[in-house]
Amino acid sequence: MESLPTLLLKPGEADRIVAGHPWVYHGSVLRLTHPAADGDLVQVKDHRQRLLGVGFYNSHSRINVRVLSPERIEVDQKFFEERIRAALTVRQKHLPGASSFRVVNAESDFLSGLIVDKYEDILVIQISALGMDRRKELIVAALKEIFSPRAMVERSEVASRKFEGLAPANGVLAGELSGPVTVVLNGLKFEADLITGHKTGLYLDQQANYRLVADLAKGGEVLDCFSFLGGFGLHAARSGAAHVHLLDQSAEAIGAAQRNAAVNGLEAKCSFEPANVFDWLKAQTATKAHEKLVPRWDLIVLDPPSFTRNRASVPDALRGYKEIHLRALKLLKPGGTLATFCCSHHVDAQLFQDTVLSAAFDARRLLRRVAIYSQAPDHPIVPMIPETEYLKGFAFEVIR
Repeated sequence: MESLPTLLLKPGEADRIVAGHPWVYHGSVLRLTHPAADGDLVQVKDHRQRLLGVGFYNSHSRINVRVLSPERIEVDQKFFEERIRAALTVRQKHLPGASSFRVVNAESDFLSGLIVDKYEDILVIQISALGMDRRKELIVAALKEIFSPRAMVERSEVASRKFEGLAPANGVLAGELSGPVTVVLNGLKFEADLITGHKTGLYLDQQANYRLVADLAKGGEVLDCFSFLGGFGLHAARSGAAHVHLLDQSAEAIGAAQRNAAVNGLEAKCSFEPANVFDWLKAQTATKAHEKLVPRWDLIVLDPPSFTRNRASVPDALRGYKEIHLRALKLLKPGGTLATFCCSHHVDAQLFQDTVLSAAFDARRLLRRVAIYSQAPDHPIVPMIPETEYLKGFAFEVIR
């Protein structure tokens, strides 16, 4: 193995890396013993010259090194095959019946900067780090060897690429693909646009929660807010809801949700409305003087997109979260259930629950917490890497 440039850490900066966190920040670096090109493999040592690991270097990023291994390794096709097979084993263990799932979840699978999603026989990759981008051919070759996919698509359009000195990249890398594809989640069919659709196509991180929340819907009137392609709403309809009303600001998403309902034979149980959820909830809770609001919903699902991009935006995000919860709680019948989610890493579970309870206080509703939700197991949480945990959710029953 060739000798690698060495990056030394300042005193006191090694513990986090020893514990398993893969990011070496610029401010933690003491010096680089030999010049290293951006994207190269370097070895990381503490200030006493003890080896901590090897990883990809990028002088232009706030994250100077993304550690891949605590030991010296060769980063070749075999390396990627072994890492991806190890990640696949985790999915097969914890999601044994799934045909669509996240195969590689970046830091969760010790491949910082790489995401791979499997949609039936098609793979979608997203690369957000320079070192991974330089080895795209190796990654594609490894994925072909393991999965023999019908097609492979790149959706590397995340904003964080610019901090790595990378331009957006989108397109078919292998095979042929045109138009939406049919993806099966928990036995329901959904159409997904893997080339130009949102994210990489679908929200795979909610796959387990779709089933869990649907169990709360039996016989009830259900409101699915921020419904996107109908994940929560259609699962609720299949599980015996009396009726499901789906709301989303995107008319295109509502149209796709309608088609998904038809394909699954659930259209008779569903209604669809393109609307700004904030405005819709505000209008539904507006009352005239001396007029009493009569709640009509047995289950309301709130699954909004992230309201926060950074820590500075958290206060504004919390105001937004409180507003939609205040309105939703007013629309729930006594005994009804609110299933609510937050996908921002910057808002932890306790802060999110406190925001819901603050809204409940203002709405004069007393809640019983009946469930706690997290991201699906194909998005593994490594506690020593806090960034791997972002999705949190709760189900609350209205006591009175």
